[in-house]
Amino acid sequence: MKRVIATSEAPAAVGPYSQAIAVGDLLFCAGQIPLDPATGDLVGTDVTAQTERVCQNIAGVLKANGFSFANVVKTTVFLTDLANFAAMNAVYSKYFTEPFPARSTIQVAGLPRGSQVEIEVTASA
Repeated sequence: MKRVIATSEAPAAVGPYSQAIAVGDLLFCAGQIPLDPATGDLVGTDVTAQTERVCQNIAGVLKANGFSFANVVKTTVFLTDLANFAAMNAVYSKYFTEPFPARSTIQVAGLPRGSQVEIEVTASA
């Protein structure tokens, strides 16, 4: 049976989706963009600041299910410009440590609210 995971430590869903869904030992998290959970405003003008906020939002969703970054088994990173990969990766590596989750990184034409980065994760107990 699936359970909806919701927290005020990450931006509220702004459409027909959940912040995360838990099924058994797995947690499927919606992609996070750099929105301030308190205001709903986009945070940061560069990919470094935006990735920091995205990771803080992910931390809030994981925590709401009793998880941490150590539980993450797969991530998908969406960037509007792959030239920002190194800057994103520098922040990413502060949150995700060995053994690293599997990861895909994809360049996209655009992201919601003009964000430069979005990250979604899957975690396991």
